[in-house]
Amino acid sequence: MLMPEIIENLVSTIIPVYNRSQMLTEAVDSVLAQTYRPIEIIISDDGSGDETRHVIHKLAQTYPYEIRFVFNENRGAGPAREAGRQLARGEFIQYLDSDDRLLPRKFEIQVKALREHPECGAAYGYIRLCPEKGPPKLEPFKWSGREFPTLFPWLLVDRWWNTDCPLYRRSVCDAVGPWTDLRYSQDYEYDGRIGALGTRLVHCKEFVCEQRHHDQNRQTGHGGWLDPPDQVRFFTSLYNSAIQAGVAIDTPEMRHLSRRLFLYGRRCGAAGDAEASKNFFELAVKAVGKKGWDLRIYQTMAMGLGWGNLGSLACWLDRLLQRKPGPMTKKLSWMES
Repeated sequence: MLMPEIIENLVSTIIPVYNRSQMLTEAVDSVLAQTYRPIEIIISDDGSGDETRHVIHKLAQTYPYEIRFVFNENRGAGPAREAGRQLARGEFIQYLDSDDRLLPRKFEIQVKALREHPECGAAYGYIRLCPEKGPPKLEPFKWSGREFPTLFPWLLVDRWWNTDCPLYRRSVCDAVGPWTDLRYSQDYEYDGRIGALGTRLVHCKEFVCEQRHHDQNRQTGHGGWLDPPDQVRFFTSLYNSAIQAGVAIDTPEMRHLSRRLFLYGRRCGAAGDAEASKNFFELAVKAVGKKGWDLRIYQTMAMGLGWGNLGSLACWLDRLLQRKPGPMTKKLSWMES
């Protein structure tokens, strides 16, 4: 598919949606309320079965110059975003989850920042966390209040921003390639590939978006997480992106990732997926660069008991002993919000 001709100064906002008509309207309103122009909104429906498609038609009729849409089969948020990206004409790209909102000056602030920092490929600012019950949090959510020059190595510890937070140059989104079809953490995987490009970041010290916490399933949330093969696929991509970005083996962030991989490997074994358990173990060894005594013992026991049986035993012992994270495990970004 040929990409459309880029329109200078235009900000394209891509909103994937699935069975979420009311929140979609509020998300769209937050884009229309931007102080910056020119803008376009591309709504990419992921096979909704409720009244969402009717709402999309109505929005497009009301704002024919700003809103376009595409209807897709249900394949997840990643392919829905990609379908929208293929239609985007903007010099800048904004991804917005249908249950979140942008603050009115987001584009004004971030386009200005990117103009002033031509070496940077993305601008980000503070995320405001809005619980369903209670007032918004006063402090920036996750690590969005911190100034980072790049996504890595901190992305190995946690996804420290959200999908709505950055504004990208179109050139970055073209270079990173298509969104994955992972059902969960496809946004985290995308961030990793953005980081692998060595994309420089400019930090805007203002609130730019609102992430809403609510009882409905987040279209891009973890929900039931991934099945074991997709877990391996996600973490392998994240590890490879970090290596491409130049993150050294046996750094604190890589050691954190290794412990995380070892944990997921044990859990996959307990869930009955011996192959995923072994793959996680091997990736954990790669991330740390060598086998410590615990990894050597675990591998020896796996050769006798099998990866599945050992995973079940290890998880049972973790619960019995109420094991806490060790010194190589860092706090996640949301724990400090």
